[in-house]
Amino acid sequence: MWRVCGLAGIYHYQNELQIDEAVLRRMTGVLAHRGPDDDGFYVVGRIGLGHRRLSIIDVAGGRQPIFNEDQSIAIVFNGEIYNYRELRRELVAAGRKFRTQSDTEVLINAVAEWGEAALQKLRGMYAFALWDDERKELWLARDPFGIKPLYYTDAGKTIWFASQARALADCAPVNTNRRPAGLVGF
Repeated sequence: MWRVCGLAGIYHYQNELQIDEAVLRRMTGVLAHRGPDDDGFYVVGRIGLGHRRLSIIDVAGGRQPIFNEDQSIAIVFNGEIYNYRELRRELVAAGRKFRTQSDTEVLINAVAEWGEAALQKLRGMYAFALWDDERKELWLARDPFGIKPLYYTDAGKTIWFASQARALADCAPVNTNRRPAGLVGF
């Protein structure tokens, strides 16, 4: 069986709503087969990020979520950034500091350094969720070819997202009824 990492999350638009961590843990539990090596969570107020890890790059130091230097940005990531060593050299030259050897930490530092322009520099297959606590911004992104999956639903006051649709179907308040394919009425 081919395994990969998995990510999930919940974001409430309204400040007074709080994340139910048990629901987030259930979502990542659905993804356990994607990342059997570890799990990690970031839950603060109206944002919750969850991760299931398959340890490949930086096995010892690549636990997720990963944070930037001042802990204001958190990320959960699925995939691989092929040019992460090159980007890391650029970021070190720009004064960024690293605690791990992971491509995930390169990604979060690239976003902190270059903002949205960082996405143009990435070469690889990826999906990620990034929370910028200073700007109160949630980023959901995936590679331009859509190799790594990222599903989401906007349930009114809340965005639910995961790297597998089943996590949403099992845990989020979404309608999973489907119309039969090819059904045509005359």
